[in-house]
Amino acid sequence: MEYVTRIVIIGGGPGGYEAALVAAQLGAEVTVVDADGLGGASVLTDCVPSKTLIATAEVMTTFDSSYEELGIIVADDTPPMEQAARVVGVDLGKVNRRVKRLALAQSHDITASVTRAGARVMRGRGRLEGMQALDGSRKVVVRAADGSEETLTADAVLIATGGHPRELPDARPDGERILNWTQVYDLNELPEELIVVGSGVTGAEFAGAYQALGSRVTLVSSRDRVLPGEDPDAAAVLEDVFRRRGMNVMARSRAQSAKRVGDRVEVTLADGRVITGSHCLMAVGAIPNSAGMGLEEAGVRLRDSGHIWTDKVSRTTAPGVYAAGDVTGVFALASVAAMQGRIAMYHFLGDAVAPLNLKTVSSNVFTDPEIATVGYSQADVDGGKIDARVVKLPLLRNPRAKMQGIRDGFVKIFCRPGTGIVVGGVVVAPRASELIHPISIAVDNNMTVEQIANAFTVYPSLSGSIAEVARQLHTRKAGAEG
Repeated sequence: MEYVTRIVIIGGGPGGYEAALVAAQLGAEVTVVDADGLGGASVLTDCVPSKTLIATAEVMTTFDSSYEELGIIVADDTPPMEQAARVVGVDLGKVNRRVKRLALAQSHDITASVTRAGARVMRGRGRLEGMQALDGSRKVVVRAADGSEETLTADAVLIATGGHPRELPDARPDGERILNWTQVYDLNELPEELIVVGSGVTGAEFAGAYQALGSRVTLVSSRDRVLPGEDPDAAAVLEDVFRRRGMNVMARSRAQSAKRVGDRVEVTLADGRVITGSHCLMAVGAIPNSAGMGLEEAGVRLRDSGHIWTDKVSRTTAPGVYAAGDVTGVFALASVAAMQGRIAMYHFLGDAVAPLNLKTVSSNVFTDPEIATVGYSQADVDGGKIDARVVKLPLLRNPRAKMQGIRDGFVKIFCRPGTGIVVGGVVVAPRASELIHPISIAVDNNMTVEQIANAFTVYPSLSGSIAEVARQLHTRKAGAEG
């Protein structure tokens, strides 16, 4: 009788379900332990819902900012004294019902794919039990919602439990007026005045979306600018757009507490100032779901932040235990989680595998305009981590951008001096998430700016700016252009 390798995956997000598909395809006996539904936070409360909400906001922004310039006339019977009022509005309850419906549909599709592949899905919470046995196996205890427990034996375990919203001690969400990013989809009415605390990716995305939907938004940033972890040129463009659209961006303003006062929320800043709004969204980071799982007792090393330490093939410090996704603190991206999960299974099951290379990861901030990046960054160049030449070309010069009324954004490419090999890029534009792909291919395959410059592009197209930047880098002997 042929021995079948037993794999237990704790967590059904992108890291977990993608690993399950790979392991099942390679002939393993796979069990996925998940408490909330396959897809994890990415599908149920984070990526899929937020991008669905943003899709509605995007339509509102495009309509508000472009229709007059493009010559579109809207028949409107608004009285002359109220002509400044918005021509279009949004039914947030209807938007959020659609958001939840799409998220659940995606989760059901994933569950069907995983079970069709032959994996078993168990509803419950898993924890490691003790050290590795003499035969190399591991014990995983699964606790169901009714308190019953079942013990599974595994040859390898993958921890892919994700994270949850971080909370400030004096700003606990109540799900009604003070919210975290998992609770906003329960709103039936658009917040009149929304205070967003935190100017990282999550805070910026929601601030921009609700501003577009019609809320008056105040964005509280403890740093000098929004998106402190992103390309500074890109962050400057976005902050300028936010302010121009009427958002109150408060830089160098650290929130200390938030409390309800009747139907209002008061946010107190570290310098003593108090700002008020109808609602407050806390977007101050995430905490890894690694507590109470018996990890350290099983030999798994945790960082001070609670994240699980992994190497580039997703191994932890405990033999036979792998980890993937947000719980590792590598990159909080669904694509990276999925790749970590797949790599873990390929590695354990003896298939060909390439270690995770973070310098080929493309990511996107779903604001309007979007900010997409790949490879080495401006900070890497400025800090001397890599010697690279840089050219940045504003979209204002692009003919398609002019036709579409696009004023904001740019394409920036980094290449090695001498060889011209592309090592990174930034795109700030509508649908930058699509436009970054040719630069990602170039970075992943060590292509040169000459190769990009010589490839045909459609005229007119926004992608034409990518080829134009490559041409400028190809002909430029030295230096950089800002």
